[in-house]
Amino acid sequence: MIGVPLSTYRIQLRPGFGFAQCREVLSYLAALGVSHIYASPIFKARPGSQHGYDVCDHQTLNPELGTTQEFEQLMAACKELGLGWIQDIVPNHMAVSGNNGMLVDVLENGESSKYISYFDIEWDHPYKSMAGRMLAPFLGGYYSQALENGEIQLKFNEDGFSINYYDIKFPLRIDSYVKILTHNITDFRDNFGLDNPDYLKMLGILYNIKGLTSEKRESERYHQLYFIKHLLFELYQSSKTLHDFMDNNIRLFNGKDESIQGDRFALLDDLLGDQLFRLAFWKVAGEEINYRRFFSINDLISLRVEDEAVFDHTHKLTLEYTRNQFFSGLRIDHIDGLYDPTSYLQRLRGHAPDAYLMVEKVLMWREPLPTFWPIQGTTGYDFMNLACGLFVQPEAEAAFQRLYVSFSGMKKSLGDILADKKRSMIQRYMAGDVDNLARLVKTVSSKDRQGTDITLAALKQAITELLIQFPVYRTYISRETFRPDDLGYIRDAVRSTRRANPELNFELDFLERFLLLEFGESMESTGKREWTHFVMRFQQVTGPLLAKAMEDSTFYVMNRLLCLNEVGGDPGHFGIPSQDWHAAIQKRMGSWPAAMNTTATHDAKRGEDARMRLAALSELPELWKEALKTFSRSAKGWRQRIGPRLVPDQNEAYFLYQSILAHMPFSEQEADAFGERLKPYLVKAMREAKEHSNWLSPDEQAEQAYCSFADSLLKPDQKTAFMEAFRGLWKRVTRLGIINSLSQTLLKVTAPGFPDFYQGTELWDFSMVDPDNRRPVDFALRQTMLTQLGVAYKSDRGALFRELLELPEDGRIKLFLTWRALAARKGQAELFLRGDYHPLDFGGGRQGMAFGFARTLGDMTALSIVPRFFAHAAGEDTRYPMGTFWEDASMLLPGTGPFMDAFTGREFQGGDTAHLKDVFSDLPFALLISPPAASAAQT
Repeated sequence: MIGVPLSTYRIQLRPGFGFAQCREVLSYLAALGVSHIYASPIFKARPGSQHGYDVCDHQTLNPELGTTQEFEQLMAACKELGLGWIQDIVPNHMAVSGNNGMLVDVLENGESSKYISYFDIEWDHPYKSMAGRMLAPFLGGYYSQALENGEIQLKFNEDGFSINYYDIKFPLRIDSYVKILTHNITDFRDNFGLDNPDYLKMLGILYNIKGLTSEKRESERYHQLYFIKHLLFELYQSSKTLHDFMDNNIRLFNGKDESIQGDRFALLDDLLGDQLFRLAFWKVAGEEINYRRFFSINDLISLRVEDEAVFDHTHKLTLEYTRNQFFSGLRIDHIDGLYDPTSYLQRLRGHAPDAYLMVEKVLMWREPLPTFWPIQGTTGYDFMNLACGLFVQPEAEAAFQRLYVSFSGMKKSLGDILADKKRSMIQRYMAGDVDNLARLVKTVSSKDRQGTDITLAALKQAITELLIQFPVYRTYISRETFRPDDLGYIRDAVRSTRRANPELNFELDFLERFLLLEFGESMESTGKREWTHFVMRFQQVTGPLLAKAMEDSTFYVMNRLLCLNEVGGDPGHFGIPSQDWHAAIQKRMGSWPAAMNTTATHDAKRGEDARMRLAALSELPELWKEALKTFSRSAKGWRQRIGPRLVPDQNEAYFLYQSILAHMPFSEQEADAFGERLKPYLVKAMREAKEHSNWLSPDEQAEQAYCSFADSLLKPDQKTAFMEAFRGLWKRVTRLGIINSLSQTLLKVTAPGFPDFYQGTELWDFSMVDPDNRRPVDFALRQTMLTQLGVAYKSDRGALFRELLELPEDGRIKLFLTWRALAARKGQAELFLRGDYHPLDFGGGRQGMAFGFARTLGDMTALSIVPRFFAHAAGEDTRYPMGTFWEDASMLLPGTGPFMDAFTGREFQGGDTAHLKDVFSDLPFALLISPPAASAAQT
């Protein structure tokens, strides 16, 4: 029986906050009402990793997080408190690192390595420089320059010989040791004699290396390899003559003997030519690559987890912890990167039949999740964007569009920007991936008469254009399964590509047959396998391309309203009407009733409460228009001219003004540090936009000018026109944003699915994009606040509510809502896990400013009621919309009642209607539960 969490709390483990520290905060999280910890990756990662996704060993806990004993103590503490544990796992990729023992083994032993087939490397690449070698694009400059500058160094220690480039370390293949150990060996022999014991031991080692290269038995080979390395290092330490001989040879290979006439680096260059890796300038990977990466990140190499042996090896410890119930469930990172996600999930489910399984999956607007996947749902990007859209005013779209275009000069459509960014991504970062796809097609096209005349160049062009038009992250076509929608996505993409590129009709017809697996009648089984392989590979490319072009580029260029620029979001959809929200939630509940509801993740572009401020801005287009005029006039002298343009340009300034509005913290102490946090965010934004700077060739002068402009805006010692105008707008927007945030939190807790809380977001979350959103969380502060809330709640609720509303900036009101809502959820667990969903009807005045729904199960009912869109009705009055504000507004009560408010404990008698002035008399949100005896407000 799969146990669905009642709620989860995402913990970002890292060096300095590991297993022991996590254990210390469990009692607080249990008191908050959380049912499961949702943990970032915990297996051995690259040293110093702040996130854990750069895995080096799936079968070992990360020692920087703590010991096995500390982890087991953490699991025991969870069990004692009744907390489950959802573990984030990384099946798609590993770090390219000297700490990655499997990759080191492959590079050292080649075809004799037991891990030779584990990594997604094309060993038989047609380019001679990569045939039988893995491209290693990690040099900061050209290979020849790095070699001749002495940056590439041969070194020796107890692990054997290695090639080192700063902190990058690769092992030498074992048979190439011979070149180093035999260099000038005759001089050693002549100086010390044939009978010298060190010379004889050296000969013995060389003999063993020669025998090793032909050893076929795996276990024996590894024993001999250990013996060779152990003996060589022992000799190196014990024999001064051998020590000096090897050190001198290493010095010669490293080109440090300046007395040598000619090429001092020829020895090392020749040695490197023998290795199973080819060191290269990192930019080379954009055009030539023979291993699959995580997106376009060179130092994350993908695994062939579709191979059962690879799956078993990389999931051994994960499944052991799942079977012994340390792990209640698993979160699968980057499911779209896998060769065959469906088969992977089926295999995982077979090994973990009772585990809760969810996938990290970005769905485009109205895109369905494959219903044949044996999982409970996604990590909730879809809910995050639905929740934000509900508080964006759809009627303001035209006004914001006119304002944005007139201020920024941005006349390109979202689709045009995305197409440009996709094309640029392919040209700069993924041309090698397209080249590999084209060659796969070419190997099959010769076996099909319709493809015999299609050239490689035409295939590259057609694949490029098709990738640009592809409408979703990926399709899931295999020989066994596919979504019905997948065929439509492919046909739509081909149709759009034809319209834009009529000269490619023939090639596109051929590719369409490929992608739809429409084999010819004469196609042999070998050809069908190759054909299907291309489709699977193509599907692995569309996702990274769209992610990098959309999330990491377009979302920093199309700046109309930044809260819409979120992972899985669509800036083209300006708000969601309430009826559409209800329909989307009902559909989601019908297919995935146990999916995660999240409003913040480590991948989010901005904090959940920062988004809600910007959603509030959508209600104030005229005020925003006037503020922008003032901003622009007051800041005109702070822009810098660099070449032909002013920095920042108008679009960058528009982005910055929204960013300051969204992220400026309430606390003066935090506000003082805000400017320094903002600078790296602006640099990242400029590079991601790739308009005037980028990661390949950053324009540091322009970046500094952008940061300097922001500094001028935020100067605390100046009462500038900008700051005066900003403060007035900020005060209005933040008050509206607080209500939006509280409403969003309640909807997240009570909507179908289960709520997830990203670490620290039980107080206000105005964080910026990673790494800002991974900052340490002050759990001691939150524990103290929660304890104080508990005392005040028991002693004088009325006084507590007034205090929370008088000083909402300290975040306690959000913490209070979270705590009491989770208590209600726990008290009515079955209702919230399995209850039906029905929209609430409102009448009378202000009816468009109230929103809610009912959850019903048998005789149990829960009503979630929140305000929204009251900016104009409230005018400049920034008090919260309670009491008389609601005039004669009312809501229809489903069921017979009576109801009790889970927050205030107030009871409402049954009947046809309830007046909102009564519902919101104490707090600007309500959760009415019937029958009252089950209400958590009584606890």
